[in-house]
Amino acid sequence: MAEPGALLADGYDVALFDLDGVIYLGPDAVPGVVRATDELLRLGKKLMYVTNNAARSAEVVVQHLRSLGYTAELDMVLSSAQVASAYLGEKLAKGTKVLVAGTENLRELIAAAGLTPVASADDGPEAVILGYDPEMSWPLLDEACLAIGRGAVWYACNDDSSRPTQRGVVMGVGGMIASIRAALGGDPFTFGKPFRPMMDEAVRRTKAKCPIFVGDRIDTDIIGANQAQMDSLMVFTGVHGKHELVAAGPGERPTAIGKDVSALLLPPRRLSLASLGCRNLSERAEFFEPRGPRKVSQQALRAENFVGQLDGGADCDGQRAVLRAGEIVLLTDPSDLESQLSALWAVANLAWANPGIECAAALRSLDLVG
Repeated sequence: MAEPGALLADGYDVALFDLDGVIYLGPDAVPGVVRATDELLRLGKKLMYVTNNAARSAEVVVQHLRSLGYTAELDMVLSSAQVASAYLGEKLAKGTKVLVAGTENLRELIAAAGLTPVASADDGPEAVILGYDPEMSWPLLDEACLAIGRGAVWYACNDDSSRPTQRGVVMGVGGMIASIRAALGGDPFTFGKPFRPMMDEAVRRTKAKCPIFVGDRIDTDIIGANQAQMDSLMVFTGVHGKHELVAAGPGERPTAIGKDVSALLLPPRRLSLASLGCRNLSERAEFFEPRGPRKVSQQALRAENFVGQLDGGADCDGQRAVLRAGEIVLLTDPSDLESQLSALWAVANLAWANPGIECAAALRSLDLVG
């Protein structure tokens, strides 16, 4: 876990970024994020763009990032297709036939790994690798089903159920996986977030000692960071929002939240969660701070000078939430986005400490947060 600093980024040597919904939305950069990443580089932070999208080559991703104004080099990009092809190249014998249900990028990576890409189950593939392809055809999915049914080992670059676009959320490769699962049952061995191969490879390539992962999705980015014992920043520029945050269970919760990547350049949110009289907490309180979760006894709670300490409530930078008549109620009326995010952090942590508590009204009042 990172040590606290003046800025959230101060405690980390490497920032790992998801792309879709964090760095860009479709063809456009998320406003303000180019400037934020430039400042992180100026501060000496190492950056890596870590994407589950297996459709495009690293070269194309770099070109896209540069066209949007980002600083990007080939060694700053890691895709699930790269991780998958490297793994299969090590695991399978040279020349092994692999049925590739994905884009030309995935086929080229499989070939570069010393394997033989094929498109028909009749070619006798020993493995099937599925990656996102916006032009995926049913006949090719049929071939994948046939090959798996005949004994080929099933792999998938990632299993994202959806993708954010300028026009809205659309189906991801998870929908294609679901189609094969519906026909045959079972699940593929998966490389991308939230699974460890992707996160481990990002750490290995960057030589990170204390990284933070920045993402918009709980099911891939945040869970992936937690499984890799890595801090995370959840941003609200992509798929998931306040409702998914509050509903997150153990192992699904971020270390910090922010409007966008620029939250790394702001001071960490200061949170206190009081246990005295707090329903369902008994004698211990759990604090979710930028430096990570920690258990604090009542004695320590009284001895330490936590900001805005509340009996049975939470305080984040002056935004206060309490338990009242079986629901979470905000005592403050935040009017700008940053103060609403602080209020959301207080509400979320209080909700996590009291599973099943009602908080719909409190969330509705945070109308600037998606």
